[in-house]
Amino acid sequence: MKVVLKHLTKKFPNRNKKQPDVIAVNDFNIEIPDGKLIGLLGPSGCGKSTALNLLCGLLKPTSGKIYFGEDDVTSLPVENRGVGMVFQNYALYPHLTVKQNIIFPLENLKGVDKLTKEQMSEKAYEVAKLVQIDTLMDRKPSELSGGQQQRVAIARALVKMPRILLMDEPLSNLDARLRLQTREEIRRIQKKTGITTIFVTHDQEEAMSISDMIVVMKDGVIQQIGKPQEVYDNPVNQFVAKFLGTPPINLFEGEVTDGKLYIGESDVMLVQNVPNQKVVVGVRPEGFVLDEDGALCCELKGVEVMGRDITVVSEHENSIDVEIRSIISSENQVDTEADRVHFALKREKVYLFKVDTGERIRF
Repeated sequence: MKVVLKHLTKKFPNRNKKQPDVIAVNDFNIEIPDGKLIGLLGPSGCGKSTALNLLCGLLKPTSGKIYFGEDDVTSLPVENRGVGMVFQNYALYPHLTVKQNIIFPLENLKGVDKLTKEQMSEKAYEVAKLVQIDTLMDRKPSELSGGQQQRVAIARALVKMPRILLMDEPLSNLDARLRLQTREEIRRIQKKTGITTIFVTHDQEEAMSISDMIVVMKDGVIQQIGKPQEVYDNPVNQFVAKFLGTPPINLFEGEVTDGKLYIGESDVMLVQNVPNQKVVVGVRPEGFVLDEDGALCCELKGVEVMGRDITVVSEHENSIDVEIRSIISSENQVDTEADRVHFALKREKVYLFKVDTGERIRF
């Protein structure tokens, strides 16, 4: 099911009546292709959960339209939208078994959609098998692990085969290893069912690993839409560049003079066709090359051996961040006793941004 949002806006009254309304979602325009998994990504308070609640009908938009396929569902009640919702806190009924929790949405069906007990049981076991909890059907939620409870919540959302599946921070309550396993399961289930899925998270690693497309948000406004790797490689502004990537991009105060990029006194790169100006220079952690003759000289603070990679921790007087983290291959030998370390920079991993707006400067 294709989902289209046109000029979708949601405003909340400000508690201070003298102040303007709070705009949680601001002029949202996006078309989500049928059968894709889309990640809504951004920091807390950026409006991603509000957007999800508008999609499912828990909130009514201030303005704009929501379409499922060709159907305008903007004013349609929650129960008639055909959406499945998976929440952060699972929201399972503690007094019901796994089977009863999964069946619960089916018991509310009426008219031609009403099912017999045998049909409901069959559907429950079918979806439980899909999420690999069919052997746990007689247990209560308190007898399950966090990951198993989340699978029950997913099964309950899927049992009616919704047109759209909405997931709000579904992995936040799981430990690191279980998060990795469960996000892979979510991707597998989504591919097998082919249901258009919208996944809200503040964790960029989660969004990038399982999404067909990511939507990066800030203050209710879409910053960038695209395939995860494309957005990572070609951020439109400083916010997107900083938000995506672990470790995050390294930022420096820089200046372009006569086609050359300077960080401090060091001429680090040719940037022809860029007018003379002060800039913010972003360098991805993997954009550093250990080089004794490298133009960028930093004060060495430490070396972290991570197995296949080495993280060099350093400082520079023009660095905007407290420390610089550079990831290089473990084949490199770093003199940990040295006071300084020299780097050359990979051109494709260096980005320039305007100082005042954070807008990307292409070169």
